[in-house]
Amino acid sequence: MNVYTTRQFKEIVEGNEYPGRGIIAGLTPDGSCAVNAYFIMGRSANSRNRVFKERDGAIFTEPFDASKVEDPSLIIYAAIREYENKLVVTNGNQTDTIYEGLLSGKSEHDTLLTRCFEPDAPNLTPRISSVTTFDDFGGFTYTLSILKSADAEGTACNRFFYEYAPLNGLGHFIHTYETNGNPLPTFSGEPRRVEIPDSIDDFTDEIWNSLNEENKISLYVRYTDLATGKVETRMINKNC
Repeated sequence: MNVYTTRQFKEIVEGNEYPGRGIIAGLTPDGSCAVNAYFIMGRSANSRNRVFKERDGAIFTEPFDASKVEDPSLIIYAAIREYENKLVVTNGNQTDTIYEGLLSGKSEHDTLLTRCFEPDAPNLTPRISSVTTFDDFGGFTYTLSILKSADAEGTACNRFFYEYAPLNGLGHFIHTYETNGNPLPTFSGEPRRVEIPDSIDDFTDEIWNSLNEENKISLYVRYTDLATGKVETRMINKNC
């Protein structure tokens, strides 16, 4: 497999029971829509007790059954926010860090220099983020980033940033864990190149049906028409 190999999402996650949380950004084959997707998975009862909810123009993870919440600190957060011409997608409360940084005139890169991986030893879960920036001429760019531990002890944080010019039919997919394990092995290498279909329903079905049935929790997919700005979304919650 060379560096330009692009695969379907289902091929990438096939046989992987726990890629964790994942972000996808890219462009449809016909070049008409910017694509963003975010999914969450969970192994513990606390992690699985969640749903996506849309509130005040943002997407939040919220408890499905509030009476069963054990520790909300790393599982309840704003996952997706908009600021002016930017769409921010992350797997944790760094969504708010980026959003607040943008409000004060900082770049997403600079704001993430203040954050590191999650304090959930021994897993030391990476923080993954995406920012899609739309211009005034029907175009856009997107970035992906991952903040992960430099060693098994969490001694230091390494930060990796990827900036992409959209190509028709191509997306990039980053997730938190390579696979299941104890401790969970951190995602390694560059974001995976993934095929993006023109149909939001086809892509939503492909992602949801490809994720491990026992561990998947919620999925959000958004297609933004670059000519009109019209936004089409799909949201699936296993708990409903």
